[in-house]
Parts: sequence; C-alpha cells; structure tokens
Amino acid sequence: QVQLMESGGGLVQAGGSLRLSCAASGGTFSNYAMGWFRQAPGKEREFVARISWSGGSTYHADSVKGRFTVSRDNAKNTVYLQMNSLKPEDTAVYYCAARAGGWSTQSKDYDYWGQGAQVTVSS
Repeated sequence: QVQLMESGGGLVQAGGSLRLSCAASGGTFSNYAMGWFRQAPGKEREFVARISWSGGSTYHADSVKGRFTVSRDNAKNTVYLQMNSLKPEDTAVYYCAARAGGWSTQSKDYDYWGQGAQVTVSS
C-alpha cells in the first residue's frame, strides 16, 4: 500500500510560480510511474503530467506544456511539479497518483492517490 502526500500549494498571482511536491511512503517508489492530475470546481479531473518509474520519460498535457515540468527523485521518494507562468485557469486541486505499471494519462489507470493540494492563481 502506497501513501501519497502533496505539499506546496497556495495562492499566487498570475505569472508566478509554485512547486508541488508529492512524498510517497509504504512501497517501493521506483516501482511506480507517477502522474499529476487536477480538478477545478465543477469540472472533470484532468491529466496534467506523468513520469516513468526511472524519470527518463515524461509527458505533459498541451495546456501546460512549456510552463510545467514533472520530475522525480527516487532517493527521496518524491515527485515534483514545477509550475511557471501560472494562469488563473490553472486554479484547481492538484493530485499526484501512482501506477504500478507503465505510464498512463488516464486517471482510472492509477492505483493510489494523494489527498490533493489547492492551487489558486489570482488575476
């Protein structure tokens, strides 16, 4: 059983930056591909980024490409989401998720989820 805990959310002005962290415990972190998803009020949960177990392969949604970067440190059992040039439409609860298998952009494919971190971008 893997437990995930996000941190680093908060309130930021448009154009600013935040870095989310997701610390994992209770499993072998390097066995899992990791994903970031977000959910805005009244909207479906959407894919943001994913990273392979080794960190050698990443993929970002078009809506965040060039602004957000996913990375991981297997020695620290942590995955990160660096968010730059934030926009008001990035406001959402951000979730990290772990998948015991190949990478995926589909939330239904992920096995474990964190509780989420609120990111609010003011205009």
